Amino acid sequence: MGDTSRLLFHTILVTHGLSLCVNWFVFVSQNQRLRGLARFSLVVVGILQTLYVLLRFFQTGYTPITSQHETVVFFSWSLTWAYLSFRWRYTVKNFGAFISPLILALLVIAALSPRTINPLAPALQSWWLPVHAGVTVASYAFLSLAFCGGIMYLLQNRELKKKKFGYLFKRLPSLDALDQLNSHCLAIGFVLLTLGIISGSIWASQAWGSYWHWDPKETWSLITWFLYAAQIHQRFSAGWRGKRAAIMAIIGFVSMIFTLWGVTFLLGGIHSYAQ
Repeated sequence: MGDTSRLLFHTILVTHGLSLCVNWFVFVSQNQRLRGLARFSLVVVGILQTLYVLLRFFQTGYTPITSQHETVVFFSWSLTWAYLSFRWRYTVKNFGAFISPLILALLVIAALSPRTINPLAPALQSWWLPVHAGVTVASYAFLSLAFCGGIMYLLQNRELKKKKFGYLFKRLPSLDALDQLNSHCLAIGFVLLTLGIISGSIWASQAWGSYWHWDPKETWSLITWFLYAAQIHQRFSAGWRGKRAAIMAIIGFVSMIFTLWGVTFLLGGIHSYAQ
């Protein structure tokens, strides 16, 4: 079964590599006939990732989201399907070209991480594991979409300021479309992030007798939550949109990534089992 798992993961890497090439070929060439193929290639990647997550589940006997390899795979799987769910309802030109490199980066990190299966730590032997960890990583996926949209917004805004309408102008969506993307993904991601923190607190109370320990991971999760809460407040009450919202989406993403990896490897704490 280990060989099957390894083969499937390598298939995902190769398939997504091809998907990235197709998406970027469409971005560069603006070939309308291949847009459908670009979308379909990501659907195939999503299906293969789903099979890998399920296979890993049957191998371990628990939700595969406890090690570095499993968490990153779950992140990439969530990001792929978050994008596909967004793309099913909205059309944002060439969005896949910016999402694909991020998915590939996650898959490469997963490929470089140990794939050993270890016994589940006592603190993790709970049905709260898929609830807390799954919802939290799913929130990271939607907030990553907002991050990619923020990058695209800043690039398009720069094109418009130059007033020359260069190479990127025709290949990037309108500023309005990107701002709506930011609003949609931020709202979903923030709700999921909030649920992730709440479920984590309840789980902590059951496992360790206290809702909050000011563990480094918990502290940075709260910092990240406040950054996105501030963005939500400013967007929907003070009218923060456009460039400010794009910059805040990028700042929030950096804090989110530090919470996911930086804290684990630099600060340790009771969540150090994630290493």
